[in-house]
Amino acid sequence: MLKLITAVAIVASVPALALASPSCTKEPKSKWMSEDAMKAKIDTLGYKVKTFEITGNCYEIYGKDKDGKRAEVYFNPVSGDIVQKGD
Repeated sequence: MLKLITAVAIVASVPALALASPSCTKEPKSKWMSEDAMKAKIDTLGYKVKTFEITGNCYEIYGKDKDGKRAEVYFNPVSGDIVQKGD
């Protein structure tokens, strides 16, 4: 029975690992661009932000891309570069 519980726990944890946020930077927060500067950059990239948050060592948004499609995007908070996109 313990083996079955362990197997179920492992299988159940796999999707959670796949959805883990990326590592965006190792720089301290003192080197990050301000949230306002990052939001301005995101706007120039054509994203319409519904939610803006800090996730781990990334800036993350939920919103729409320039084509109006749903977007979840992780940004390097130092450079503003896109690290990972999803929907």
